[in-house]
Amino acid sequence: MERKTREEALELAAEVLEFIQSETLSVDQKKKIVSDSVDNFSNYVTKAILAHRKSVSNDFSVVEWEDEAAVFRDTMGDEYIDCLGGYGVYLLGHRHPKVVKAVEAQIKRYALHSQEMVDPLRGYLSKLVAYITPGDLQHSYLVNCGTEANEMALKLARLATGKKYFISTEKGFHGKTFGSLSASGKGTFREPYLPLVPGFQHVPFGDADAVEQAIRILINTGETVAGVIVEPIQGEGGVNIPPDDYLPRLREICDRYQCLLIVDEVQTGMGRTGTMFGVDHWNVVPDIMTLGKAFGGGVMPIAAMVAKKKWWGKMEENPFLLGSSTFGGNPLCCAGAIAGIHTILEDNIPQMAKEKGDYIMKQLKEIQSRHADIFVNVRGRGLLIGMEFATNSFGYTLAKRLFGKKILVGGTLNNATVIRLEPPAIISYEQIDYVLACIEEGIAQLSKETKVLR
Repeated sequence: MERKTREEALELAAEVLEFIQSETLSVDQKKKIVSDSVDNFSNYVTKAILAHRKSVSNDFSVVEWEDEAAVFRDTMGDEYIDCLGGYGVYLLGHRHPKVVKAVEAQIKRYALHSQEMVDPLRGYLSKLVAYITPGDLQHSYLVNCGTEANEMALKLARLATGKKYFISTEKGFHGKTFGSLSASGKGTFREPYLPLVPGFQHVPFGDADAVEQAIRILINTGETVAGVIVEPIQGEGGVNIPPDDYLPRLREICDRYQCLLIVDEVQTGMGRTGTMFGVDHWNVVPDIMTLGKAFGGGVMPIAAMVAKKKWWGKMEENPFLLGSSTFGGNPLCCAGAIAGIHTILEDNIPQMAKEKGDYIMKQLKEIQSRHADIFVNVRGRGLLIGMEFATNSFGYTLAKRLFGKKILVGGTLNNATVIRLEPPAIISYEQIDYVLACIEEGIAQLSKETKVLR
């Protein structure tokens, strides 16, 4: 690529700022944004991303431009119901007014912290997290995203215990930075980067006996075990729900072998599954919990690692030992998270997620019973729902057709055997009914086409 001049860079920046700051766009501007977006992704981001997006066809690309509540709009003004929800980010919907109001108020005061003075919102948010999390979880470390929170959890476990190994699960997903990826249990993500961080033993999800056996064998062969890291319900792994005795038994096993139970609530936390946290379904208190996605109220990117006081001693010796996070816990993100928590509590978002999730699950189970050859299973808690299909092709075809009906769901080109539904809790029943009708229509069409081919 030929190096551009300073004048060309200024011209481009000015043009984009005009798009951002204009209340309305002309038809020509809208078309230019679409064509520019395809060109920019092809040449300056990653072209392959376009091929994996349902929003792309041979001659036109849907470019996200506006959003509110349970919908987003493209540059042309077409409205889409969001049943993907940023894979858990938009629990409160898009740009919830209470969260936006708090962030706008904070940005008028100051946006980022000095790094040297005490920033009050970090303290207030950490106290609020201690109030809402289960049991005696108390101290928070605020970061930028879920994988970073899991990195901090793994580092703290080694610091606090002086031990080395971790037990994690097949199909588990904890992020893609090196430590979090080492804990994750999907070969597709891991293989290109091997060897990863040593000291991780993977076992089947939902099998507490396998966890205990792995710990016992490691100890008997001279190793030490710092902790067990697990999602209460696997999200990326396919919305896998463990047996009811699984989390309680992990708590007992960790206590018996004096290692820490780390629960990754990045996707399940903040009310998504019908309780404030996924562990609340089983009344389990972990030693360390990680939060992300919906933690920022669907407006700001922020995550957290929260731990029991008893494991925080090394942090009192050196508060900078875990890591440096320049933007972690910044005032804008803390304002968004505080407003998000207030809204979740005030509007009883977990109960809303439970009721709407139960409604969706009931309808989907009826659809599944009529088309079991195509739609083989449905499972979930609250508004974390997985629709399992007989083949990846069935799932991806349905996802594409739903997008044609102006509905966005999970399910990409190479990962659609299980389609995730994670709509905002504020989605209306009218919108839900439209989505369910389109799902049934799409599956019925798939079933009909399959019978013709046979």
